[in-house]
Amino acid sequence: MQLELRLKRALASPPQPLSEVLDQTFQGVVQPSAGPDEPLESVLSSMADAASSAGFDLILDFNNDADPEATVITIQGQDQSDLLMTLTGAFNSLDLAVISATIRTTDEGQVLDVFKVVDANDQKIAPDQFDIIRAQVLALCATSSRSSKPAIYGVAAAAEVQRLRPLSSSSSGALEGDAAALELAAAEMAQAAANLVQIERAIVELVATGSDPTQLNAIEAERTEAAALLERRMAAMQAVLAGRRAPAHEAQPASARGPGADLRFQAGGATSSGPAAGDGNEIILQGFNWESHRMNWYHTLKSQAGQIADAGFSSVWMPPPSDSVSQQGYLPRDLYTLDSCYGTEADLRDCISTLHENGLKAIADIVINHRCAHSQGDDGKWNKFGGRLAWDKSVICSNNFAFGGTGHAKTGEDYTAAPNIDHTQDRVRKDITQWMAWLRKNVGFDGWRFDFVKGYSGQFAREYIDATVPQLAFGEYWDTCEYTDGVLNYNQDAHRQRTISWCDSTGGTAAAFDFTTKGILQEAMGRGEYWRLSDSQGRPPGVVGMWPSRAITFIENHDTGSTLNHWPFPWNHLHEGYAYILTHPGTPCVFWDHLMADGLGQAIKTLMKIRRKHSIHCRSKVVINKAVADVYAATIDNRICVKVGYGNWSPHQENLDIGQKEWQLATSGPQFAVWEAVF
Repeated sequence: MQLELRLKRALASPPQPLSEVLDQTFQGVVQPSAGPDEPLESVLSSMADAASSAGFDLILDFNNDADPEATVITIQGQDQSDLLMTLTGAFNSLDLAVISATIRTTDEGQVLDVFKVVDANDQKIAPDQFDIIRAQVLALCATSSRSSKPAIYGVAAAAEVQRLRPLSSSSSGALEGDAAALELAAAEMAQAAANLVQIERAIVELVATGSDPTQLNAIEAERTEAAALLERRMAAMQAVLAGRRAPAHEAQPASARGPGADLRFQAGGATSSGPAAGDGNEIILQGFNWESHRMNWYHTLKSQAGQIADAGFSSVWMPPPSDSVSQQGYLPRDLYTLDSCYGTEADLRDCISTLHENGLKAIADIVINHRCAHSQGDDGKWNKFGGRLAWDKSVICSNNFAFGGTGHAKTGEDYTAAPNIDHTQDRVRKDITQWMAWLRKNVGFDGWRFDFVKGYSGQFAREYIDATVPQLAFGEYWDTCEYTDGVLNYNQDAHRQRTISWCDSTGGTAAAFDFTTKGILQEAMGRGEYWRLSDSQGRPPGVVGMWPSRAITFIENHDTGSTLNHWPFPWNHLHEGYAYILTHPGTPCVFWDHLMADGLGQAIKTLMKIRRKHSIHCRSKVVINKAVADVYAATIDNRICVKVGYGNWSPHQENLDIGQKEWQLATSGPQFAVWEAVF
């Protein structure tokens, strides 16, 4: 994948002396062992060792001969969570401008990234700076306290991490008992607060003495990191206190799902209002990734149908079927033309037939928030549509100025890349309904995955669902989680409530992807903060804890992972992530790349067999047994228990008694284990 990046410079002043850079870069993180007479190479070696010990093991090579205008930096090694964002932020903090970058990641998770970089004077980097920059980049990459945030629909994420400086962070370690957990959380919070106060006082002193702006910029970056660390420690304390208040018994889903929820949503979120997540026993496979268009993907899916069914999947989410301006299908043009980069219409129909023969449902990716025009209208704007749905600018929302829309104002968020369709118009809804009915009855699709549902009211999604009677229907309500000072907040109730409110706006006919669970899960596992996996009421913290029958749980999809990596799950915690979603309520959705990966794919299949064996379903009951810094454990339906995290936990050592004769280990892997009760 080729990415063209242009980054703002964080500083305009000349480079600082090495001694000052070392002091600022490693304050509170690592003190290089070099004395005043120790060679520079020893100091740099200490810096590199510190970065390596932090788990950021990459090789950086510099070349001033490969390009006439820029220094070429080649980076090799094991991929890391948010690596591209971290590297570009590190370059930016060192006042290096990235002219272009080629990003490559192998199936084995190895990266080979090539950056063309210039310094503050638009010149190549001086060779005597190579070792210094190498050590600083590795150190900066290893020590940020701030959380990763999603770059939704391609929005650049580098701005989230510019001018980062490392700050002290400490590991919570294994916690023994509530008192120890509370004591440790309090001590770490006090330490972080004291550090922030010290930095704030230093800033006041620098301002009072009229210090150089460069020094203020550097210490302000440290203040940002210190504030982020304090927020993280405060969140840990909040979780510890919530855990002490939480009930030790099963936590029922809350009623905060919209008006009348107490009456309408009984038995853990069950309703008879519509298809949503199907019969409750669904396991969905996302049957493509961002690069699937590069081959006849329908042939690939057809050839794998038998293995997919044997693995235990019930449904396959397929890519957008229609003619599209973009190869991936998310900028549809002629909805009725089903020849696409994935194959011909005949290939599609043949693939769906084969899926049906293997007992699998075919889920269509429905992109109806926007539609690309075929040509320019009289006003010179792209708003003249062709094909069977020959619309004009009158169906485009009036606040979609770039396309000259004259329809009604938009009922949701704007999607700037294409004309946004006005769903308030009867003829538009009639045309879309007829097209979806054709996909359902003629082409053979069994259900819908609605793309970008934030763009139009849920009431219209309900109308399309009611009119076409799919077996499953779920939407992509991708909303940014709540952050403070760049740190993911412990309490994400407002975030999940927005997703739940969208489901409620469809009358419960549609489920939604549980982005809340994904965000919390990858933060908890990536940073060793497993206390995040229990909310203040002792429930799972995502949508699955409030309306499990409407939660489509997932680890990665074509946007967040694949080659886009907009919001990737930590690669070294994927086994844990699947151990969580495949043992918990909600409807799990497995990503194609993960199923096909060596080792991980087999672990997923084993976990799916356990889920099927013990009839774990979307409304299964969860009792959280433990949620502390280093481990999370829960019992599901009094049939299985699961542990994720690096800490020690087992039902045997906890003397967990649910009336079973014994607990047997069903499966285990990197930082996870699942036991089944034998009665």
